[in-house]
Amino acid sequence: MTAEYCRHHNDEGQLVKRISIAVVGLLTVCGIVILLVWAILHPSKPRFLLQDVTIYGFNLTAPNMLTSNLQITLASRNPNNRIGIYYQKLDVFASYHNQQITLPTLLPRTYQGHRDITIWSPFLYGNAVPVAPFLEAALTGDMNGGGLVMLDIKVFGKVKWKVGSWISGRYQINVHCPAYISFSDQIKSFQVGSTMKYRLLQTCKVDISR
Repeated sequence: MTAEYCRHHNDEGQLVKRISIAVVGLLTVCGIVILLVWAILHPSKPRFLLQDVTIYGFNLTAPNMLTSNLQITLASRNPNNRIGIYYQKLDVFASYHNQQITLPTLLPRTYQGHRDITIWSPFLYGNAVPVAPFLEAALTGDMNGGGLVMLDIKVFGKVKWKVGSWISGRYQINVHCPAYISFSDQIKSFQVGSTMKYRLLQTCKVDISR
């Protein structure tokens, strides 16, 4: 009986071992297939375009307070033929010389199909935002000089890639859109009531990281 018990125990052990090897092999094959598909398709980064900026208010007051209220039109295009993009928790704000001058505005979550285009038109608000003294001097110089102010419209958040029914993990996306606003050049802008609208069609820089 002892010999039969040992043989039965060994058979069970061999069965568990074979099942484990089969499961590991199946997972390995699935992983290799996913990596091959990912390598073959190789997703391209989305392309962002800052179409226009409408200025509702842009005032510098003492002591070192900047109020900037604006609306932007931002377009994103998915250049991939077989890969979709999930945009998750995207925040957009304006900055001047790397200092944030508006509160972040949350963009709605969006799925972008193959070669689709998405357009957002968020409002950006920054009321009486304290700025560093050297930034106040730089902004005053820009306004009193040629009247050209370079703002940076920034977008940051998370994206996921979709291939068929498979969805990747989250990736960090950072977008930088330079916005050259000329307060003295009326050619590049037109007045809408008490506001000024600037048509820019400015290509943005896009970085994606893990």
